Amino acid sequence: MSDTTSAALTGAPLTGAPLTGDVLTSDAWVRRYHVRQDAAVRLVCFPHAGSSAPFYRPLSAGAGPAIDVLSVQYPGRQDRRLEPLVDDLGVLTEQIVEALLPWLDRPFALFGHSMGATLAFEAARRLEALGQHPLHLFASGRRAPSRSRDEHVHQRDDEGLMAEMRSLSGTDQRILGEEELMRMVLPVVRNDYRAAETYVYRDPSLLHCPVTVLTGDADPKVTLAEAEAWSEHTTGPTRMHVYTGGHFFLTDHQDQVLALLRGALAVHTAS
Repeated sequence: MSDTTSAALTGAPLTGAPLTGDVLTSDAWVRRYHVRQDAAVRLVCFPHAGSSAPFYRPLSAGAGPAIDVLSVQYPGRQDRRLEPLVDDLGVLTEQIVEALLPWLDRPFALFGHSMGATLAFEAARRLEALGQHPLHLFASGRRAPSRSRDEHVHQRDDEGLMAEMRSLSGTDQRILGEEELMRMVLPVVRNDYRAAETYVYRDPSLLHCPVTVLTGDADPKVTLAEAEAWSEHTTGPTRMHVYTGGHFFLTDHQDQVLALLRGALAVHTAS
C-alpha cells in the first residue's frame, strides 16, 4: 500500500505534493515535513484514531518559519505497518515520550486531535514530571480526560466500524467503498478505537501550562460542557474556541486554526 493510499484511508489530505520521499527524519516516531532549524518553538502533533503523521502535513506547511512542526507516527501504519499496534494509551504515551526527548532541545508545545489530544495530554504530564515543561497544550476534538463515556465502537463488526467512520466524515468516502483497502485499514482503526475507548483517567495531577481547547459545535463526540472541562486539568489559563462543524471541523477551518496556533505561540516565537 502506498503512502498516499494509506494517508487517504486514515484521514490525511489527498492534495499537495506526493507523500512518498518527503519524510525528513530517520526517527521512526517523528515526521518532519518542513525543516526549520532556526525556529524558536517546536510543535509536536498527535494524530487521531486510525490516522497517521501526514494528517498534519498542511499544518506544517502553514505554520510559518518560527514554528518547527513534528508529527508523531504511531506503530502499525504506513512505513511502520509491520510493527505491532499498541492498544493501550498509557503504553503508547510512554513510548512516544521516550522518542520525543531528543527533540526537546528548544521550547515546545503539543497539539492533538481526538485520541491524539488525550495522548498529548498524557505526554505533557509525563514530560512535566521529567522536568520538560511544554509551553502550551492544544486539545482539539476531544472531551476532557476526566469526562468519560461508555463507548464500544471497537467491538462492532466491520460494517459497524465503517458506519462510524462515515458518520464522522474523516475518511474519503470513495475509499470506504473499496473493500480490499478497507480490510487493510480496519484493524488499525479498531485498535485505535479500543485504545481510546478503554482509556481511564487515573492520575489527578495537574498540568502547569496554558491549554487551548478547539471543538466543533456539532461534534457528536464532544459536548461543549465536556470540552470546557479541560480547564480542570491545568493550573494555567484555559481558552476554548468553538468552530462550526462536526468532529473534523479543523479541516474546514484550517486557516483559522493555523492563525490560532501562530497567535498563541507568538510570544515565544518573537525575535
